[in-house]
Amino acid sequence: MTKKSELLVGLDIGTSKVAAVVGELTESGPNILGLGTAPSDGLRKGVVVNIESTVQAMDQALKEAELSAGVEIHSVIASVGGAHIRGVNSHGVIPIKSPEVDQSDVDRVLDGARAIPLPSDREILHVLPQDFVLDGQNGIRNPVGMSGVRLEAHVHIITTGSRSAQNVIKCCQRLGLHVEDLVLEPLAAAEAVLSQEEKELGVALLDIGAGTTDVLVFHRGALRHTAVLSLGGNHITSDIAAGLRTPFRDAEIIKHRSGYALASSVGRDQSVEVPTVGGRNPRLISRQALARIIEARVEEILALARNQIVKCGAENELGSGVVLTGGAAMMEGLVPLAEQVFQFPVRLGSVLALDNITEGAGATVNSPAYAAAVGLVEYGAQPRDHRPHSAEAPGVLRRAGDRVRAWIETFF
Repeated sequence: MTKKSELLVGLDIGTSKVAAVVGELTESGPNILGLGTAPSDGLRKGVVVNIESTVQAMDQALKEAELSAGVEIHSVIASVGGAHIRGVNSHGVIPIKSPEVDQSDVDRVLDGARAIPLPSDREILHVLPQDFVLDGQNGIRNPVGMSGVRLEAHVHIITTGSRSAQNVIKCCQRLGLHVEDLVLEPLAAAEAVLSQEEKELGVALLDIGAGTTDVLVFHRGALRHTAVLSLGGNHITSDIAAGLRTPFRDAEIIKHRSGYALASSVGRDQSVEVPTVGGRNPRLISRQALARIIEARVEEILALARNQIVKCGAENELGSGVVLTGGAAMMEGLVPLAEQVFQFPVRLGSVLALDNITEGAGATVNSPAYAAAVGLVEYGAQPRDHRPHSAEAPGVLRRAGDRVRAWIETFF
């Protein structure tokens, strides 16, 4: 068995499913060893509402991942998401006392940038540097070693509801797991599906889950905007259930088997069998009628996402277009519909750079539905600045400053 100290386990706790991906840290990067997944009904819009159900789903996914990878799991890097997530840009300014900028100056200016007023029920999850300004010279990636007297830092701060984050940790602790880090779910997905070149040129990531749709905008290599829409795949299913007068579970099956997001591309001669309630016989409807129901909701989600891109002023800065990921993004016809709405090139965000996959991991790990879980492993393998919420691990909190320094050295 692989030693637990060599393992990186990404635990993506979503609205419709829990996914666990096991990776082994090697010199060439993380080697994906195994995957486990389980349906979940303990969350609503990304927030834990039933700890017992969530724990059961996590336990099932982790046991499957252990069997797949042939390892024992003792610690995880867990995802956090939901409508309680907020993103804000901030900046800090400090005087430079020594002849040139050193790492302590960078730490001080980042601490100043993170000093924003927060309600008592919110905490900072990530502080992500964008760039630095030294004596009016902007666009600096790493100011260490440069001469100057005034240093500024621009950062993107992501905050989370304290209770929501703590409930994720409680679920893990119920299974005897140590939480190494908490990571924003779409940020982890971005790690898996976006290239550094795309982030430099400008790209918008839409992570379309069951309960929410997350919008992240990157430009010049850094995160510039974060937004969470309280709409997702479950809302499409609810529309199908209401429009076709069929149970929600049957509507979900119909969505996956016959759903299409662009009604104009569906032939009128195609039909779909729809189960009914009360023991009545199933009936047939045209697939195009089903597509019209789906298209109306998907177009609304995409339009709201586009409004977020316009809101942050990035509509002319997306040189790499839009990338769709998440389980709901896999619906047929979604990419061409998104291209109509955004007027940008759009691609489906499958997991990149998966050369190191063992046979036990399976081919499904490449699916957009598992992008966040794989991204958690990749995120854990690289230095990042964030503030873990694990109350059981004060040592991890003390290492946060080291991760800021390593992040800057690695990427800038």
